[in-house]
Formats: sequence, C-alpha cells, structure tokens
Amino acid sequence: MAEVAAATIIRAPLAEVYRVAKDVERFPDFMPDVESIRVLERAGTSTVTEWVGLVQGRKIRWVEEDHWNDAAHLCTFRQREGDFTKYEGTWGFEAVPEGTRTTLVLEYEMDLPLAGALLSNLLKVLVRKNLEGMLAALKGQLEGAAPAR
Repeated sequence: MAEVAAATIIRAPLAEVYRVAKDVERFPDFMPDVESIRVLERAGTSTVTEWVGLVQGRKIRWVEEDHWNDAAHLCTFRQREGDFTKYEGTWGFEAVPEGTRTTLVLEYEMDLPLAGALLSNLLKVLVRKNLEGMLAALKGQLEGAAPAR
C-alpha cells in the first residue's frame, strides 16, 4: 500500500472552493484527467459516484463513496469497487490568509502482475501527478485560469 499527498493554496474563499469541490459532476468540464463522473446515489452529505479517469492515456474505473463533513470542510472517500485494490483518503479545505489551503491525501493499492519496485514507484509518481493535476484544475477553475474542455 502507498500513500501520496498533494496540496495547494487557492486564492478564493473557503465556502466557494468547498462548493465547487463538492460539485463533482462538473469535474470532467475542467479536469483533463477525469473523463466522466456519474452520480449513482445521493443521500444527505454522502454520494456514490462512478469515475472514469485517465492516467497516461489508460482508463481507470472505480465507484467511489464520498462523505462530506460540511462543518469540518472535509471529504472522506473510498472505493467501493474498481481497478484499485484499495483507494481511500481525505480531501480537506482550510481558510488561510491567502485564500483556501486544499489538501488531498490518498492511500491506494493496485495489483500489478509481475510488478516490481520500479513499476510501483512509477505508479506512485503518476498518482501524485494526477492529484496535483486535480488540484491545479480546481485552482484554475476558481481563479479564472482553467481552460474549458
């Protein structure tokens, strides 16, 4: 199992950043690594979504359960089914003088047949780049610099 984390500061108010982040159905509009997201269930502050992501041109699919804690400005998520053996983590939002600090932490495991340390390390780099790309796209969307898809 591996853990990766990425963080950025978005020059926008906490409430606005959190609102846009919760609107996951719109991610494919401004996140190049997200091909599609479909909401399967929505109940209170929880959602179940079907994701199709792109990593190095390869499609990765999973169904994710998200729990949004509006008071703490925190999302906890985990994969219910999909291409990962394990996929879970947190997405936190914190007001700072510059705007909003947004932090993604992901624990994942993916069984790669005959994968050695080299492939495992490459996957970790790709997953980190994917998290950083998601945060950069969210930042661009909120700061007015994200290209439309």
